[in-house]
Amino acid sequence: MIEIDGKSLTIEQVTAVARGAAPVAPLSESVRAEMTRSMEWLRGVIERDERTIYGVNTGFGPLANRRIRPEQASRLSRNVVLNCLAGVGDPLPEEIVRAMMLVRANSLAKGLSGVRPELEETLIEMLNRGVTPEVPSKGSLGASGDLAPQAHVAVVLLAEPAEGAEPPDGGKDFSGHAVYDGERLTGEEAMSRAGLARVRPEAKDGLALTNGTDFMVGTAALAVADAESLLAHAEIAAALSLEALCALSAAFHPALQEASGQPGQMAVAARLRSLFVGSDLIDTEPYRVQDAYSLRCVPQVLGPPHDLLGFLRERVTTQLNAASDNPLVFMDLPGQEPGTLSGGNFHGQGPALWMDVMGIAMADVGGIAERRIFRLLTAELNGGLPAMLIENEGLDSGLMVAQYTAAALVSDNKTLAHPDSVDSVPSSGNQEDHVSMGANAARHAREIVENVRTIVAIELMTATQAIDLRRDGPSRLGRATSAAHGKVREHVSKLERDRQLSPDIETMVGLIRSGELLKAVEAATP
Repeated sequence: MIEIDGKSLTIEQVTAVARGAAPVAPLSESVRAEMTRSMEWLRGVIERDERTIYGVNTGFGPLANRRIRPEQASRLSRNVVLNCLAGVGDPLPEEIVRAMMLVRANSLAKGLSGVRPELEETLIEMLNRGVTPEVPSKGSLGASGDLAPQAHVAVVLLAEPAEGAEPPDGGKDFSGHAVYDGERLTGEEAMSRAGLARVRPEAKDGLALTNGTDFMVGTAALAVADAESLLAHAEIAAALSLEALCALSAAFHPALQEASGQPGQMAVAARLRSLFVGSDLIDTEPYRVQDAYSLRCVPQVLGPPHDLLGFLRERVTTQLNAASDNPLVFMDLPGQEPGTLSGGNFHGQGPALWMDVMGIAMADVGGIAERRIFRLLTAELNGGLPAMLIENEGLDSGLMVAQYTAAALVSDNKTLAHPDSVDSVPSSGNQEDHVSMGANAARHAREIVENVRTIVAIELMTATQAIDLRRDGPSRLGRATSAAHGKVREHVSKLERDRQLSPDIETMVGLIRSGELLKAVEAATP
């Protein structure tokens, strides 16, 4: 079980809960005690009406100077959720919503948000019992955090206040929508079927659930995990293409890489050399002086993303364990009484920059892969293989249009890679006068990764077809690339005549997603 304590959540744990339905453990007594301590202090301050605390007994944004009465705190908590239900667009994938929920639960576990353990425990049980709120994909500025996406989660969890005041929509306790057991239901019905009671809000519950970086960071965690796996598959695809084109190994010599001094470049070159071990295709055309850039510069192009993903893993992991709502309750400030501090931990400029850079890096991984696909299909460039990698040229067109698809995705990535983090549209009466657009950056980076996964799938298909057309090609492969070739052929047969290619491409995308190909290659790599 995944234990959350506000300080040790990992990208792997997020992935396990978001995609594999790994269970989340009940809160430890120490976490419960820390949460209860700050909640009771905050509750006492509100009941005594002894100080002004933003968003707890005041309005929001430019309305922060409007003080409310203590007995209105629970209504305010509910209202901030209703007010933020402004998301639009197609629903987010369930895995992203589950990642968001886990990130929020972990943030609350730090005990700085001033909310009850019961709120946290309900969120955990929603994950464990499979209640996934329906969250529109667009509407967040990435500051004050991901208000709209998180509100669409919070409305399923939070019911109307207990004081009996009539709900603002004419008596209806609006609960949003959620998926439970594969069925789209109202949030109230989904919670009921799962055996869960919705929580009546207290002061700050609504703010603590809506204010933060959950969508940006949850999406980033999944994107980093996917990009790391995808980069390893891109190296395998490149190795198969290099063998299919009888590339020269000199470009990957250790001394050449060490002369550059770039760790990612050296790592990629070492990986390629290990994939080539035993090859009888590499260096079989010695009359060539050097290869094209898309072949000999693989380490220089894939190396920087390798380095970047190491940095992103570190930063995203830190952000997974951050308290990102506002204000925060601090019980043990040196030399001070317990109190709240208002700041901007919800601001997503970091995630925005990180996802922008990752999108740019991964877009180029796809760009160089498409150039190798083109080279493999072009008779003037592929070293004696049939045009379009089909033996019955003319009547059949082979993999011609698969390259079109790859090219279209490369072009799509160029648009998606335009940085979102340089944009800002002031909002909330200019109180929020600089926003991160980190939610857009996260969505776009994820889409780029998905596009690149398809491009790499097409390269794997294309390189495998080329090797089959090379004289005794499969038997001349290196040990690891032979394992890759064999695994591809278990799922997609050689193209003998024209056929529908979309199913083959989707099958290869699924093979990459599953990690089965990577495991087979790693088992065969010296």
